[in-house]
Amino acid sequence: MKIYRYPTKDTWTDLVKRPVLEQKEISGLITEIFTEVAKNGDEALIEFNRKFDKAETQSISVSKEEIETAGKQIKDELKQAIQEAKENISKFHASQKQEVQKIETTKGVVCWRENRAVERVGIYIPGGTAPLFSTVLMLAVPANLAGCKEIILCTPPDKNGNINPAILYAAKLCGVSKIFKTGGAQAVAAMTLGTESIPTVYKIFGPGNQFVVAAKEYAQRFGVAIDMPAGPSEVLVIADEQAVPEFCAADLLSQAEHGSDSQVIFITTDLKVFDETISAVGQQIKDLPRNEFAGQALENSSFIVMNSLEEALEFSNLYAPEHLILAINDFEKYIPDVQNAGSVFLGNYSCESAGDYASGTNHTLPTNAYAKNYSGVSLDSFVKKITFQQLSKEGLQNLGKTIELMAEAEGLFAHKNAVSIRLK
Repeated sequence: MKIYRYPTKDTWTDLVKRPVLEQKEISGLITEIFTEVAKNGDEALIEFNRKFDKAETQSISVSKEEIETAGKQIKDELKQAIQEAKENISKFHASQKQEVQKIETTKGVVCWRENRAVERVGIYIPGGTAPLFSTVLMLAVPANLAGCKEIILCTPPDKNGNINPAILYAAKLCGVSKIFKTGGAQAVAAMTLGTESIPTVYKIFGPGNQFVVAAKEYAQRFGVAIDMPAGPSEVLVIADEQAVPEFCAADLLSQAEHGSDSQVIFITTDLKVFDETISAVGQQIKDLPRNEFAGQALENSSFIVMNSLEEALEFSNLYAPEHLILAINDFEKYIPDVQNAGSVFLGNYSCESAGDYASGTNHTLPTNAYAKNYSGVSLDSFVKKITFQQLSKEGLQNLGKTIELMAEAEGLFAHKNAVSIRLK
């Protein structure tokens, strides 16, 4: 870990950098993968399973039998937990539905907007070192609420060619249409281009490593939309003198354990909390089964002492974290100062894990400073908004002159005539 005490603002640009792979290396590989999938379809995916995941798969499609068997492999206690999380996620996302509002902008001119679901969506579920069945809930629940007709799920198989049973159980519970055994950039390529088994989708959702993010960005060249560039996980914790160092350390490690390319940032105004949090991280990491990943992530992470909470929030807005934790006393006072963040956790008891699993908010969030211009996944992510307008004869008479003047000023006389011919 890197330690900084009272860094000057001219050093912040370097401090907010994320660990990244060489872009030229990534884009070359992504192009190769897309080309191979376009050429050889399912056969390419089976070969990529062998090459990248050391998995032997005879078929890309998950059978109904596999899905039914998965339900029997999960303990009732976990099923109950998944159900409770699903209910909270459903409740929060259902609240985002909006009634149609018809607005009369000019007498006789009525405009409104209606939602239409994206008909076929693809959701990518990471499943390599950590099978994220929680992400199934985060993506399939709002997709269903929005009314998406088809939900395609891709996730990497294990070495035996199987999908984690919790992923299959959650997928069935949330109404996923079809499930396929393919991961990484090749899964994104398959949902973009289509194969013998996997249909093309209109929009791709889900987090992943830098290769998955690059593949999603590449997919846009083929007219497929994406939710956002959601890459390796990150958290920024801001703590004052009343923060609990053990809690702060646990939150930092909860993101560091995602993978070696994750990043965590700890900022405090209190030297005692600073030293005790670093010590707590050292103690807690010893007991983590994934301490190797967490340790590698910490090498790319920073622990910073700053002069004030205002300065800490200014730094946070520059960093634009995926997750922001305000472990501070008067957090409500500082909420208006948060400009760039994917999801915010307030106070000592709002652990980031709550948002990851079961509080109800979505955990598919912008990373790598994309919180400056992207939102996390919501119900809106799964719909298109179509505008409607109706002009009566009186409405066109009231607005016509304005349209004619503007069209003529732009030299678009056919536009003007479309109004004039009606007014005559």
